[in-house]
Amino acid sequence: METSEIKSTSYTVNKIKSYNQGSVKSNKPLIEIINLSKEFDGEIVLKEINLTIKENEFLTLLGPSGCGKTTILRILAGFVSPTNGDILFEGKSILNLPPNKRQVNTVFQRYALFPHLNVFENIAFGLRLKKKKDDEIVAKVKQMLRLVKLEGFESRNVNSLSGGQQQRVAIARALVNEPKVLLLDEPLAALDLKLRQEMQYELKEMQRETGITFIYVTHDQEEALTMSDTIVVMNSGLIQQVGTPIDIYNEPKNRFVANFIGESNIIPGQMVADYKVRFENQIFDCVDRGFHPNEPIDVVIRPEDLLIVDKDSAPLVGVVDSVIFKGVHYEICVIVNGREYVIHTTKSARIGDVVGLTVEPENIHVMEVEGVGNE
Repeated sequence: METSEIKSTSYTVNKIKSYNQGSVKSNKPLIEIINLSKEFDGEIVLKEINLTIKENEFLTLLGPSGCGKTTILRILAGFVSPTNGDILFEGKSILNLPPNKRQVNTVFQRYALFPHLNVFENIAFGLRLKKKKDDEIVAKVKQMLRLVKLEGFESRNVNSLSGGQQQRVAIARALVNEPKVLLLDEPLAALDLKLRQEMQYELKEMQRETGITFIYVTHDQEEALTMSDTIVVMNSGLIQQVGTPIDIYNEPKNRFVANFIGESNIIPGQMVADYKVRFENQIFDCVDRGFHPNEPIDVVIRPEDLLIVDKDSAPLVGVVDSVIFKGVHYEICVIVNGREYVIHTTKSARIGDVVGLTVEPENIHVMEVEGVGNE
């Protein structure tokens, strides 16, 4: 492969590889969600969800609107009761505990700060309800202000703060009570792109520093890939896949995950034998095994893993249909046998060029065709 080609997973996934290195995580289960179901007015929004969340984990519930991710968060917080199932917290059911008795705090998309209180008193509010001593309150609030990088803002009116600053106050107010779990319901959605990206890293740093388990809800794939130790991909009230960001990106379980997490070229094919797959009337080496001979499968190739090469030595040949400059790379669409292939590359091309395409065996991912079992 030429060095100019974009390789590995993607820009976002490459960022998280180095960013998440060195994290020390516990394998001890903290929360166990067991056969959790929920109906609203006869409509099923969660279908027998089973999930284990570990101590010190940054876990993200990721999926489109209406998939059930926020409902899980609200059940964990105690704001909604499930129709069936149970939630164990450190081995004990919490379904009969009211929200104020659960060892969780929630940060919402709307920060719900108290406009009549300054920054200090907003953060101190929960401590004052618990009747903590003044010197303890001062020490803990100052600690939170350092954590969220708002030292010197103690006396500021919250209405004078930017959206990002208000969000930090809301997070500090939740963390100052030292919950074991922080629930975050799309807290960055109202921020502009640059600030949202900055806050992604700051939230990850906060989670590392405090050691608190974060359960984060979002529909933004880049947010999930950037921050998470574990991603739970959901759709239509069901868990589609659970895994690390790199596993979710590189090894999607089905078409929904492949399409929802980044861009994918999905091509129908056949598994000729172990490590051999046929698509576009060509046989390619791959790293998959365990399928029946000639079993119908779907092939997934990420755009950055397709390489543009000389057409005379390429297994696939097509015509460039469009070229878009994306800053970090070009997005080039090539039509091969009537099928569109999307390529992300640092090489340019011209519309109408005849080009060759190839892909390395480790970048061909084979999935079962949905609805067809591998029995």
